[in-house]
Amino acid sequence: MSLLDEYIGHIIKVFPDLLLGSMVTIEVTSLGVLFGLILGTISGLGKLSRKKIFRYPSIAYVDFIRGTPLLVQILLFYYGIPGLFSNVTGRPLSIDPILAGVIVCSINSGAYIAEIVRSGVQSIDKGQMEAARSLGMTERIAMKEIILPQAFRRIIPPLGNEFIALLKDSSLLAVIGVHELLKNGQLYISRTFASFPVYIAIALMYLVMTLAISRLVAYSERRLGVSDRS
Repeated sequence: MSLLDEYIGHIIKVFPDLLLGSMVTIEVTSLGVLFGLILGTISGLGKLSRKKIFRYPSIAYVDFIRGTPLLVQILLFYYGIPGLFSNVTGRPLSIDPILAGVIVCSINSGAYIAEIVRSGVQSIDKGQMEAARSLGMTERIAMKEIILPQAFRRIIPPLGNEFIALLKDSSLLAVIGVHELLKNGQLYISRTFASFPVYIAIALMYLVMTLAISRLVAYSERRLGVSDRS
């Protein structure tokens, strides 16, 4: 058997495991961006607020998350917090790896989405808010009904980029035992030592997923552009 045939054989054998891992990767990433969008919208608007009670915590959250590595955040949440809980209460605390991954990815993504939302809101002409206020709308209603819908159309491309970035960064969850794409590949490698073909297969699957998401974002952007013109 030639080396190429051997590599192809390993790729065929590991493919079902990689497919299952990619589904976990997409699931964790999708939930992370979904909850991150909620958290990011709140934090982004908080950074724009004139009230210090909203602005300062939002700034602190965004700066801390953006200023620390995702890997450190994962380890802090999965190992650090249970360790602190055990030291304080004397009782062990166990966190499901996938749940921990979703929570950390949501918190991390929320900080980056906060900046995206803030930039999107600031890109809307201030005259629109002034016009809405002159018609008797409160600032909150004007933001909800007029500013945010326009802002969200403009932030679709950077949101797509954030989804792709988090999709790739989710491979770091392998360190806490989440059976995503990379972890499943590593488990196969530990049994067969076929590192080269398996890592190539992993890289190609990430490439396929990111290209598919990029095309979907571009399609959504075009559809919204047509909707705006009509």
